[in-house]
Amino acid sequence: MTGNELRERFLKFFASKGHTIVPSSPLIPANDPTLLFTNAGMVQFKDVFLGLDRRSYRRATTAQKCVRAGGKHNDLDTVGRTARHHTFFEMLGNFSFGDYFKREAIAYAWEFLTGVLELPVERLWVTVYEDDDEAFQLWQQVAGVPAERIVRMGEKDNFWAMGDTGPCGPCSEIIYDRGAEHACQANPCALGACDCDRWLEIWNLVFMQYERDSDGKLTPLPRPSIDTGMGLERVASVLQDVDSNYDTDLIQPLIKKIESFCSYKYDRGEAGYPFRVIADHARACTFLIADGVLPGNEGRNYVLRRILRRAVRFGKALGIERPFLFRMVDAVVDTMGTAYPEIKEQQEYIARVIRQEEERFHETLHEGLKVLNGILEQAKSEGRDSISGQEAFTLYDTYGFPLDLTEEIAGEQGFKVDREAFETAMEAQRERARAAREDVKAYQFALSFASALQDIGGSDFSGYEQLRDRGKVLALVQEGERVPLLAVGDEGYVILDRTPCYPEGGGQVGDRGWLTWTGGQAEVKDTRRLPDGHIIHRVAINSGSLKVDQEVEVAVDGERRRATARNHTATHLLHRTLQEVLGEHVKQSGSLVTPERLRFDFNHFAPLSEAELQAVEDKVNQQVLAALPVSTQITSFNAAKQMGAMALFGEKYGEQVRVVKIGNYSLELCGGTHLDNTSEIGLVRLVSESGIGSGLRRLEAVSETAAFDLVKQEHQELVAVASLLKVPPFKAAQRVQSLMEKNKEAEREISRLRNRLAAYTANELLEQVRQVAGIKILPVRVNISDTEALRQMADNLRDKLGSGVVVLGSENDGHVNFVATVSKDLVKRGVHAGKLLREVARLAAGGGGGRADMAQAGGKDPAKLDQALAYSLKVVAEQIQ
Repeated sequence: MTGNELRERFLKFFASKGHTIVPSSPLIPANDPTLLFTNAGMVQFKDVFLGLDRRSYRRATTAQKCVRAGGKHNDLDTVGRTARHHTFFEMLGNFSFGDYFKREAIAYAWEFLTGVLELPVERLWVTVYEDDDEAFQLWQQVAGVPAERIVRMGEKDNFWAMGDTGPCGPCSEIIYDRGAEHACQANPCALGACDCDRWLEIWNLVFMQYERDSDGKLTPLPRPSIDTGMGLERVASVLQDVDSNYDTDLIQPLIKKIESFCSYKYDRGEAGYPFRVIADHARACTFLIADGVLPGNEGRNYVLRRILRRAVRFGKALGIERPFLFRMVDAVVDTMGTAYPEIKEQQEYIARVIRQEEERFHETLHEGLKVLNGILEQAKSEGRDSISGQEAFTLYDTYGFPLDLTEEIAGEQGFKVDREAFETAMEAQRERARAAREDVKAYQFALSFASALQDIGGSDFSGYEQLRDRGKVLALVQEGERVPLLAVGDEGYVILDRTPCYPEGGGQVGDRGWLTWTGGQAEVKDTRRLPDGHIIHRVAINSGSLKVDQEVEVAVDGERRRATARNHTATHLLHRTLQEVLGEHVKQSGSLVTPERLRFDFNHFAPLSEAELQAVEDKVNQQVLAALPVSTQITSFNAAKQMGAMALFGEKYGEQVRVVKIGNYSLELCGGTHLDNTSEIGLVRLVSESGIGSGLRRLEAVSETAAFDLVKQEHQELVAVASLLKVPPFKAAQRVQSLMEKNKEAEREISRLRNRLAAYTANELLEQVRQVAGIKILPVRVNISDTEALRQMADNLRDKLGSGVVVLGSENDGHVNFVATVSKDLVKRGVHAGKLLREVARLAAGGGGGRADMAQAGGKDPAKLDQALAYSLKVVAEQIQ
């Protein structure tokens, strides 16, 4: 049975048992900043298990793409060394949300394994949690597994928890006995007594039946649930009777592809290690990029960069010197494109991203190696046997040089790397990033309401049709606790059964407005939606007291809503226009829509040229002038996709979605508020374009009044400049160009005069030459602030000396600059400009270094300048000795 057939049979089996087949969620978890990647089938249902989300079904089955690299679940370093570990893999699963429990879960698993897959019953063993007598009995009653093939194990192996608190429960693993020929040397080689290749875990059934509180107390859940996970690659290896996941039809085509790039053939032993790593990493890179992750220096972007560059390094181990990994995308798509059409749809784009990163890595290796060699040379001169954690972190942070590569190269020269200090610096950077991440704050905010609103009904949003409505107060919340009323001066959160206030979402800010009731009024300062559907209003009570069950009138700030809608509709036009101008690979990676402006983040390989920016702005405004109608409709997610509507990665869509159509120009899934016609936008002006990460660009724009104000401001500025230049506005650029050319000529003349002055000054300075151990040394203060001119003078003086050492120092704005240069004959005798200057600059509270023949340094204490120059005589004498 092929891997593709296995996946299909699993889903069809559980569909026949009343389960809804739910598509794999993206590898970037939606609304869960606690995870870098989707690493298990249950991740997309996490909010359901936590009670934050409700689905229309109570039974589900999935084939989920997963990545385990980075964070708590990290298999990166074991990939290729074992037969089972991967960064990318597929997890098959079936789930019950308070529907069936242990008996049915055990029955379904046994029927699928022995009935559908026809695995030999005598090869199947089971583990249960040591205190789970119920599961122990059910395996015998339902599946007929003999008691001697059911092994009780402890909490470490057979008790699953979502976190330190929350849903948890015992689990039961199904183990396949691969036979005595795979046994280890342990005596005995028995399940539970050893962890060898004979005992292959193929399916884990989690019985989620408890809630664990902060004190560790377990309380039975009112509606126990089921979460199971089966590794597709593992079961395929059993069905195809091969020793390793890498020998299955899911991965072998990739290994064959690698063979075509090099002169080696795949070996299933240690020599095949690079092949396995590259094959695995090619799958991970393809799927991560398809799901919107791009190589970068932080978070999941860095993990992708590390995986990709690791594959390239193992390619070098096979003698592959040119970019090759991007060619692996074809093999991944051929193998998995039918099951996951998103990789087929983006095949060309994925290959392009990988190739660009491969080429960048080759450049990084070149630049980073130069810096690393300088660090190693300095460490040798200082008698150190290790590279500091900060030096390693600088290589990583500034040059993108991986830590493992730094360790490898340093190790080849006998140096260690302070990994602990590196990790400290890394963690400090991560902490800064975590503290700034709004998604983490939003997630924690939502969790703070979960228990307070468990028994409260949902909120209906009526704001698409109207800006005023009446609603009933369902709950009032302060500091995470329900309260009976909010009095004058209080701030808190109001949950209504019905509201026209749009809750923040899809990049659009939440509405503001007012609540009024008999005898009172409150200002709505913000509106948000929780994952469970509740809409919460942050309010400040201006008068009266607001109580639970009170009827209120809700009014949205209409002008603010209309301004926001203008920018949101403009955002959709901008998205489609960027695809037309730059290519269909452009996908939204983030947005912010406020009344004042819009911000749009998207993937693209290079900064936009002036011509491209102008083309984008012109095309957007053409659609504004075309007065295109804007319409919306509610339909199923699948129907919307068939219509060609754009869905955004990382967004969480329900079974019913809202489609926003702008003429025949744009079609997107969107829950935001929009105009009725593009002509209401008035005008769109691009304000800025910038890079926000590798392969990510950001555009900011304004519309209507703000856009007209910007045009007026730009015109006034142009008129002011033209007035200063004494030319008409339309000739200002020409006049500036003329002045710039004259300025360049003046700078060239200044440079010529400076060189003549330096040559004249040099003859005077040579009179101050000193002799130390038969070596001519010129340590002298000069009045030159420009660093390049200082270097030129030092070179000139050295050439005039013929053989000697020149040390120049100058003061500039309270700082000191030093330059040292040594003739080549003295370099051979042990005089080193870099070492010399480090000692000299240290006296002036500075530091620096450089090559043996030329070095530069700075200092912070001008009062010590002359003393430092004089000290150079002693340093040269010591170097000669």
